[in-house]
Amino acid sequence: MSRILHAKIAPFKTEFLDVGDGHKLYIEQAGNEKGIPVIYLHGGPGGGSSENHRRYFDPEKYHYISFDQRGCGRSIPTSALTGNNTDNLVDDIERIRNHLNISQWLMVGGSWGTTLALLYGIRYPQCVLAFILRGVFLATSKEYDWLYRPQGAQAFFPDYYQEFLEPLDNKDRTDPIKGYGKIFNSGNELAISAACKAWYLWELRLSSIEHSHVGLSQVEDFHQACCMAKISHHFFNHKSFITDNYILENINKITNIPAIVIHGRYDMVCQVQCAFELVENWKNASLQILPQAGHSGFETQTIDAMCKAADVMADFLRDS
Repeated sequence: MSRILHAKIAPFKTEFLDVGDGHKLYIEQAGNEKGIPVIYLHGGPGGGSSENHRRYFDPEKYHYISFDQRGCGRSIPTSALTGNNTDNLVDDIERIRNHLNISQWLMVGGSWGTTLALLYGIRYPQCVLAFILRGVFLATSKEYDWLYRPQGAQAFFPDYYQEFLEPLDNKDRTDPIKGYGKIFNSGNELAISAACKAWYLWELRLSSIEHSHVGLSQVEDFHQACCMAKISHHFFNHKSFITDNYILENINKITNIPAIVIHGRYDMVCQVQCAFELVENWKNASLQILPQAGHSGFETQTIDAMCKAADVMADFLRDS
């Protein structure tokens, strides 16, 4: 029997944490304050957290924590790039752990959130109970090329890719990340607005095989589109501020920690081969490939897998 999301719950506490560089992070806690601490890391970069992320977890079993990463969601200032890099995001997670006086926690993330979870674990393995990772992104050159250069995901979505390229001059279309950077730094607000929407729409269209009717109405929230476009471009233009293949080269630091890895067979944002390669190098990780799922965290099979993984992990952690 397929699982559905747990009932909606409200946070029992929300606050802002000053982490320096002018950034204040929005943090929320929900569920059972005496339960298993779990931090959920949202995607993007720049995606922001969702109230539905709380609903993967049984509120009786889990002390749920999430935050909006620098510059996105309810964190302030919006779309700020100063001090917004991977090292600082990993340090922000550790600041939150210390701020909440948590000794160890379960790391859960989707997409870019898996990248941060893995990088945090590599830096602070002693603080991690276990991992649940959905839609693995290892932040490698081949993944950027798949998403943004010709002959990647473009081969499956040529019509949508053409719309993704429309804001760019012809000479910039072989290197869209560079081309979009020119627009974002141009000072032309109309061009920036159009580029943000086109960037965001491209990823949305790739994200789900169940919810295929994605159009401009989904990107009219300019705050969301701007955060996703500007921040993800900023990170990807800098190769996520890590060396290529950094995660796999350092995976030995966390292979003794248990992990459940979940990935849609038809994920067109993050390719399943990356999840497969990760688990091949991780003795305590298991991979569940969902046969009829894409990248979205809220498709039927993905919801089922995430809720079940959270239940399995709760039983494991309580017994260990």
